[in-house]
Amino acid sequence: MKKINFIIFFSTTLSVYALINYYIFIREWEAGGHNSSWRTFYVAAFLILSLSYIAGRFLERVSLNWFSSALVMLGSFWLAAMTYFLLFAFAIDILRLLNFIVPFFPASFAADPEGTKEITALVVIVVVSIIVFAGYINARTPRVKTLEVRIPKNSRALKSMNVVVASDIHLGTIVCKSKLERIVERINALEPDLVLLPGDVVDEDIGPVIRNNLGETLRRIRSKFGVVAITGNHEYIGGVEPACKYLVEHGITMLRDSSITINDSLIIVGREDISIRGFTGKIRKPLKELMSDVEKNYPIILMDHQPFHLEEAEANGVDLQLSGHTHHGQLWPFNFIAKKVYELSWGYKKKGNTHYYVSCGVGTWGPPVRTGNRPEIVNLKLMFE
Repeated sequence: MKKINFIIFFSTTLSVYALINYYIFIREWEAGGHNSSWRTFYVAAFLILSLSYIAGRFLERVSLNWFSSALVMLGSFWLAAMTYFLLFAFAIDILRLLNFIVPFFPASFAADPEGTKEITALVVIVVVSIIVFAGYINARTPRVKTLEVRIPKNSRALKSMNVVVASDIHLGTIVCKSKLERIVERINALEPDLVLLPGDVVDEDIGPVIRNNLGETLRRIRSKFGVVAITGNHEYIGGVEPACKYLVEHGITMLRDSSITINDSLIIVGREDISIRGFTGKIRKPLKELMSDVEKNYPIILMDHQPFHLEEAEANGVDLQLSGHTHHGQLWPFNFIAKKVYELSWGYKKKGNTHYYVSCGVGTWGPPVRTGNRPEIVNLKLMFE
């Protein structure tokens, strides 16, 4: 059944991807003029761009090398460009339809339709290129978001704790050594007592992480009480056991439906990602069961990668839930969709006595581009009573 579901999902995804690319291809083709000399180049370039991501991901599984990495990188940028080419093509078609019903285009458009199409296509290419480049620069420069949370519990050993949270790093071909080094530097500059990684530490395939020796960069994180992480859906996509094994071997404490007490001051509860069922057929432990062995007099932080069913944390006495996963859409206008899907797709919320923070993440999935928000590292200032 799992194999059939995967085939259906994979086939549907590829079909949608092919249809979107065909739509963009046809619109640009029509804009080029019937006798344009650039069409041969256009066909070749479009095929390379649209197929590079799929080809690169496939080659990574067969033989991981510079060529497969280059294809993945090129294709990842195309995913972002494709999004905006689709939006522009759709918007232009809507305007053409409205103009057909009630003409409002300038007469010069009708006087030279081929020239108008070519100029429009050129403008769209330039604008999309600027958007993608700006989004790439934005994705490379995470900000530090400071959040103060007061928990009215006695932590016994400490009155406060400086915690750094970095969700959705997505280590792999796209988020490689240079970017991880910058993330580690930003984390260390905050002089954390504790570092928390709420899932999707690894992008998909662990191969590029091993090849680039990213684990040694992770070891450079300086934290008084260590680094604690949980699984996200991408650990499961790429193979959860090898990913977790690698992270543990490089100094990361993995909480998989388990908890840990930090310096007799704070309890961290970490849930398996909800996608465990789809990938393994197993069911993660109910939060009520996880909390049954937890000393409720301690401050309790829950890490749950995907921010569904926020009410569970409140009902089970969690003081603070940390999640990620959403990227808050990553690319505009998907942030509006994320807001509709999740009760909290980004930011802070309080329900009853439980605080929640969903991070938009510090890395990227797919394109190394962010246009819907700025990536973030969260500096959590915890205060106890």
